[in-house]
Amino acid sequence: MASMFTVGAWTLASRVLGFLRDVLIVAFLGSGPIAEAFLIAFALPNMFRRFFAEGAFNTAFVPMFAKKLEGDEDPKGFAQDAFSGLAAVLVAFTVVALFAMPWLVIAMAGGFLADGRFDLAVSYGRIVFPYILFISLAALLSGLLNATHRFAAAAAAPTLLNLLFIAALSMGAWLGWPLGSALAWTVPVAGLAQLALVWTAASRAGFTLFFRRPRLSPDLRRLAIIAAPAALAGGVVQVNLLVGRQVASFFDGAIAWLNVADRLYQLPLGVVAIAIGVVLLPDLSRRLRAEDTEGGREAFNRAAGIGLALTVPAAVALTVIPLPLVSVLFQRGAFVASDSAATAAALAVYGLGLPAFVLQKVLQPLYFAREDTGTPLRHAVIAMCVNAAIAVGLAPLIGYLAAAIGTSAAAWAMVVLLWRGSRGMGEAVRLDARFLRLLPRVILASALMGVVLHVASLALDSALVLAGWRYAALAGLVAIGATVYFTSVHLMGEPPFGDLRRILRKKDG
Repeated sequence: MASMFTVGAWTLASRVLGFLRDVLIVAFLGSGPIAEAFLIAFALPNMFRRFFAEGAFNTAFVPMFAKKLEGDEDPKGFAQDAFSGLAAVLVAFTVVALFAMPWLVIAMAGGFLADGRFDLAVSYGRIVFPYILFISLAALLSGLLNATHRFAAAAAAPTLLNLLFIAALSMGAWLGWPLGSALAWTVPVAGLAQLALVWTAASRAGFTLFFRRPRLSPDLRRLAIIAAPAALAGGVVQVNLLVGRQVASFFDGAIAWLNVADRLYQLPLGVVAIAIGVVLLPDLSRRLRAEDTEGGREAFNRAAGIGLALTVPAAVALTVIPLPLVSVLFQRGAFVASDSAATAAALAVYGLGLPAFVLQKVLQPLYFAREDTGTPLRHAVIAMCVNAAIAVGLAPLIGYLAAAIGTSAAAWAMVVLLWRGSRGMGEAVRLDARFLRLLPRVILASALMGVVLHVASLALDSALVLAGWRYAALAGLVAIGATVYFTSVHLMGEPPFGDLRRILRKKDG
């Protein structure tokens, strides 16, 4: 899909810039107290933003808005009511959170109470928390733009955050600013910039929205009713993350290690899964409204096939060569060899869950497009229990890695539950012959690539630690893996991306 490429390209740019941002953070701050305090503070508005906006409002707002747009049922009025209502809730919530910041930090990282990280996290948290207002409204406007087939601005907005972070770190190091404070103050500024970008794009699309006194219209009541289970489901997902951070906060450096590992596995996840999810949800909503079962099945199978064709080999690479990836990309300055080893172990565990994270993005729109948010909530609660049992239960035995294991195990539990629940949806979710031909080829080619990568990493072991050579050695390793994978898939039959090319020609035609 052309729209998937648009989202994927901008998401890739954002992820690359986010990677550069994290390289600078760990180079200057390592896994020390300032880095961990900032990471926890920054996680707070992001956690609630997913709860309010992406986890609740957008899963309910996008299908409703798409249907009103399709039926010409005053979509602008509905969008204005949603925008004003969300803004009112967020302003009130932000005020409460600023006063309750010490308790929020304890809820996120109880291990901080024993040292100076707690006061730092509270101070940074009060600076960054207004970001939730700007970024949640930007998320709603992004959903509006996606539903109108305008993907570029919404996908480009996250790059502003990373560009401003990079600028703040560079200027802070040059001018001698306290880097933790420089990072914290950048967050609300970046949120305002992102909101301005998507607001301008929405205005050009004919949807100029303003802050006004919220009006509880019948449509807004329905939106709230549909969003409530999704908000709870989003809250359950955030509890999963909360459990991981709590476990990590009791091990010095673990929050920074898990953050770096998260950044690396989020690179392929963001490019593929978010692109598919952003495009698939509005598309499925329109097809279901038109009772286009065949088109819905085609969209579902192609999204699942393309997602797995890209993420299964990425998962294998993350589990086979995690240490070269982490050490070459991040080990410099305050981030030392012991940090790389600890991060690589977490990365390998996250890699095992990567296909599950993608499949969730493909399966969830099947429910949301039908305005069914209750079923995913029930599944998310079960996955949360799996995560908590593993993370908390294993932490005394294996330390911070329990958090990563719990995250990946919960992701696979969620996929199993979502798939089982979708079996009653009829033909729209039936796996077609093309997908069933593709899957074994992807698995076999990925396994072969993993063997070759392991052998190649042993051969390049000395080059991977030599200054000046390690970047070329890692690039060569990646090139070898990609060549083996794509050549193997091609030799086994029809390339998996032939499906994508056909969709593109059909879409552009």
